[in-house]
Amino acid sequence: MPLTEARFADLSALFEEGGDPKWCWCMYFHTRGMSWSNSTPAGNRAGLAELARQGPPPGLVCYRGERVVGWVSLGPRESYDRLTTAKLLAPVDDRPVWSIVCFVVSRTARRAGVGHALLGAAVDYARNRGATTLEGYPVAEGRGRVPAASAFHGTQSMFEKAGFEVIEVRRWNAASPPRPIMRLELGGADQESSATR
Repeated sequence: MPLTEARFADLSALFEEGGDPKWCWCMYFHTRGMSWSNSTPAGNRAGLAELARQGPPPGLVCYRGERVVGWVSLGPRESYDRLTTAKLLAPVDDRPVWSIVCFVVSRTARRAGVGHALLGAAVDYARNRGATTLEGYPVAEGRGRVPAASAFHGTQSMFEKAGFEVIEVRRWNAASPPRPIMRLELGGADQESSATR
């Protein structure tokens, strides 16, 4: 379900479980450059709450019963301030894309398919809102098993199972891990017009 102001308290319970989400509140990609080093958990929480309040929704939440157990952040690439100046994740071309930048899954719901469900919902959500190309920046397959705290971008295999393809692999330097950029084509102008009617 799209994150709205009414659902923000439910998402907050997930982020308050601890780890990076409790500090970041999924605001890293919404914050440019040095301003991030001066951020605080309270300020980041307020920033995400404001995005949810003003819309469009900055991502989707996944419920199990009454409890949110998962989150995915997605939207038009230009809605992420950090991506507008990114070097490693600089645009591949001038095509308009939507970006998926972050996943959070509750410790109580891991290895239960929540990440896959969120990715599938993200694909549908983007397509239904007129996106024609969806892009992700997951952990590279060759890195093997990574800790959950390092897999917040999703994994390459998860994106591949959803139909995404690697279009480019980048590195900061020869010693840094590879960073795939993956895309899924959602359709042309005909699909876009029907999805937004």
